[in-house]
Order: sequence, then C-alpha cells, then structure tokens
Amino acid sequence: MKKIVQCVPNFSEGRNRETIDAIARAISETPGCTLLDVNPGASTNRTVITFVGDPESIVEGALNAAREAGARIDMSHHKGEHPRFGALDVCPFVPVANITMEECVAIAETFGRRLGEELNVPVYLYENAARQDYRRTLPDIRRGEYEGLPKKLRDPAWKPDFGPAAFVPSWGATATGARMFLIAYNVNILGTSNQAHRIALNLREAGRGEKQPGRLKAVKGMGWFVGEYNMAQVTVNLTDYTVTPLHVLFEEVKKDAAELSVGVAGSEIVGLIPLEALLMAADYYIEKENLFLYEEDRKVRLAIDRLGLNSVAPFNPAERIIEYVVREKPVEPLASLTLRGFIEEVASRSSAPGGGSVSAQMAAVGAGLGAMVAKLTYGVKKFEKVDAQMRNIIPTLHAVTQKLIPMIDADTNAFADYVEALRMPRDSDENKAIRKKAIQEGLKTAVEVPLTTMRIADEAWDAMIDAATYGNIASKSDVQVGARALEVGIWGAWQNVLINLVDIADEAYKTTILEEARKLAERAKQKCAQVLDILEKRST
Repeated sequence: MKKIVQCVPNFSEGRNRETIDAIARAISETPGCTLLDVNPGASTNRTVITFVGDPESIVEGALNAAREAGARIDMSHHKGEHPRFGALDVCPFVPVANITMEECVAIAETFGRRLGEELNVPVYLYENAARQDYRRTLPDIRRGEYEGLPKKLRDPAWKPDFGPAAFVPSWGATATGARMFLIAYNVNILGTSNQAHRIALNLREAGRGEKQPGRLKAVKGMGWFVGEYNMAQVTVNLTDYTVTPLHVLFEEVKKDAAELSVGVAGSEIVGLIPLEALLMAADYYIEKENLFLYEEDRKVRLAIDRLGLNSVAPFNPAERIIEYVVREKPVEPLASLTLRGFIEEVASRSSAPGGGSVSAQMAAVGAGLGAMVAKLTYGVKKFEKVDAQMRNIIPTLHAVTQKLIPMIDADTNAFADYVEALRMPRDSDENKAIRKKAIQEGLKTAVEVPLTTMRIADEAWDAMIDAATYGNIASKSDVQVGARALEVGIWGAWQNVLINLVDIADEAYKTTILEEARKLAERAKQKCAQVLDILEKRST
C-alpha cells in the first residue's frame, strides 16, 4: 500500500468564497492530491482544509495553496475571532498510512524551506518538527499574533527556521510541522450535559486541574448537550490515538456512565479517520469476545457495531475511512482476466505473460487450496476439536493468497521494463552507458519480483503442514494439489531468478540472491514432501 500523508492547512480567510474556492482548487488540481474537506468559518474568518497525498505530492499541493493564498489574502486587513499570525497560519503534516512521524517531519522541513525561499516569508517549525522546545506548541509560536510579529521577528530567539527574519505585512508568518492524527470523537450520553461534562473531566488528560488530572493521556474533552440529537455527549479530541485509542475512550465512558446510572447510546466520529484506528478497536473486541475474524471488511464492521458509530448517522466506511476514500483500483490486467482469458493470454504469440506470472498464479492457487480446506474445516461441529488450529492457519493462508495475486502482473511488468531498456538508443557512448545501466536495473527488478514471489509463498508452508495434519481428511486431495502447486510456483519463480541473474554484472549481488533463492527452493521441496507424507499416513 502506498504512503499516505494528511495535510490540514489553516488559512486566514473564511468569508470570501472566491478566495476559499481558489485555494481549494489549487490543491485539488495538484496531481497526487485528494481534497477531502473545506471548512470555512465566518466569525473566525478562517478556513480549515483537509487533503491527502503521497509524500511528494502533498508538498506540491500545500505550496500551490500557499501561492494562491499569498496572491489573494492581505493580513493587514484581517480580523477574526481565532488566534492567527499568517495568511497560511498553520500547515501540519500528519502520518496516515505506511509512513512514519520522522518522514512527516522531513516533509514539513521540505515544505517550510521551499515556502520561505519561494514566497520570501517567515516560517516556523512546531510540534514534532520543532528544533527548540520553546517553539514546540502552536500557542507559544503564535503568541502576540499577527500584530506582535514586527517586534517578535527582531528578537534573535524568534528568528524563523526558514525565510527572512523580516515582517511581511501582507503575509505575516507560517507555522508548519508534523503531528499525530487528531480524531474528533463524541460518545452519546442519555443524560444531562452536566453528567457528560463530569465524565469528560474524569477522563481528559487535564482533568480538573493540576491537582486532579484525568485518567487518559492525549485526550482533550468536555461535555455538552446536542439538541438535534436530544442527547448529551462526551466530546473529545484524541490527539494521539495510539496512546488512547477510540475503544479505550468509549469503554471508559461506559464505565463512568454506569456509575452515574446513565445510558450510553453509541458514538460518532467527526470527519475522517485512519483505518488503523478502527482495526485497533476491532482487535480489542475480537480478543475480548474470543471472536475469529481475519478479513479487513468484517473487522471494520465489528468496530462500527461495537462503538455504535451508526447511532446518529450512517457510518459509510467508503466515505469515512481515509485509506478507502483515496484508494485506487489496482491495475492488474492479468489477475483481473477470467480464467479462460488468462490461459489464452499465456498461450498467445507473446513472451509475456510467461513462466514468472504463471508461477505466481500457481503459488496463489496452491495457498488458496490450503485456505479453502481450513475454512471448510473450521466451524463444523464434527471438527470442533481442531478449531484452534484452524484459527491459526486460516489468516496466514488467506493473506498469502491475497499477497501472491498482484505478483502475477508484477512479473510481466518487470519483464516489460527490461524490454524497454533494451530498446533504448545506443548511438553515443553516453547513451550506451545510460542503456547499460537501465538494462542492469531492469534485470535486477526481473530477479527481485520472482524472488518476492518465492518469499511470500514460503510463508504458507507451516500453515499448509497444519492443514494436512488437522484439516478435513475428505479434502485430502485438495491439500495435496495445493502443496504441489505451491512447490511448483516456487520452483518456477526460482527458474526465473536464475535466468535473469545470468547477465547481471554485480557479482556480490548475484551471490547473495542465489544463496537466498536456493534455500527457498530447497525448503519448498522438503516442505511439500512433508505435507504429502502426512496426508499419505492419515486415515481420519
């Protein structure tokens, strides 16, 4: 899965629709960026925009928005209720999927440097990107607001991290940094606002003050009454859901509500949420209730149900989970073919798809047969004594099958890259050198793809052995075929590794790859024999 970063820039304009739309359009038209939300406020005269993208695109989207803001917003005329000190007041970058906080710090630094250089404006780093502790929090950086900037910028202690230490009247200054994803979360209480607030005071990190802190870290909150729902709510911001997850907050509210003899009627998430937060909740309830769920969509459904996220409005995962909002349908022309179509494509007058793609397909089918037998064994009354074993092996075989399917197309794509390198011009020494380098890179890709197929398929062997040992004996032939298919798939990938290694010039690379691939191929031979031997000896 690709890396996903969220950016939440706050602009000091909440009334001029033309300006707001232009800034939002600058983001939405940036390749690789997906605009998720535009939230203007007239009284605050401020607009909060939310968008996501990959690490490179997110910087370009933020810069495009900043350029538009610089051309349209004049801070010397700005008035509003919200604290502010710049046209682009704050621009945090947030890790969402497959990316670390350290990477987001680097993204904030890249953005801040480019913003300071290109627009010639002061930029400060804050939160996880801060270089000094006294600049870590946004209120500290923004203290004195726009009106206090001329004096602040003359103080050496407040020299900007990027850009000039000079007052730019039309812009002011910008804070950029990296922080954890903030989840706005409300738990519904069938009681009064006072009762909801009492619970919030018990739980939020600040509690009732320094002498009486709350029970949960990284939680800000209060209680209120929502007339529209005819319910009170414990309304919180989870500033780091890895410290205090959704389900922990929800269960703690239920505990305190029970002590007050107050009912809890589900909860709601305001805005979007990372997939991980819901899967953490699902895993908690799976363990608590001793459930057996391994498919992502069913885990998400469980979390929605246990947290009561449909209580005040339908919670549609496709519209509310960030990864689902931005995901693209995988480009898998071979894997998406009908079985007949794939076979006919293999049999066509073309060198691709060839043995590498077929090997990945064979390995996937092999693991899939093992998964099928385990799934047909689990939950059947006569096989209840092996439910524990099936619970262990089903997720593994299911996951291996799913991971091998994309390798069908990956192998053909790798071969296409190599062929493209062969076609590069060689009419000069420079072009010959470029072509030679591209061919070597193409060959390494053509080696690493089937090697990856071998690695993934190898993950299935222990589970296949358990399927042979504990699975329904009536499905003996299915496990036998599965083991043979898995072995052949690995053997075929091994042959593709060997043939593409021949012309690679890097001898050290060749030695390392050969050693690993040979071990995987030998292990496949041994494990397949073990599976077949177990099945041959079983009678029940």
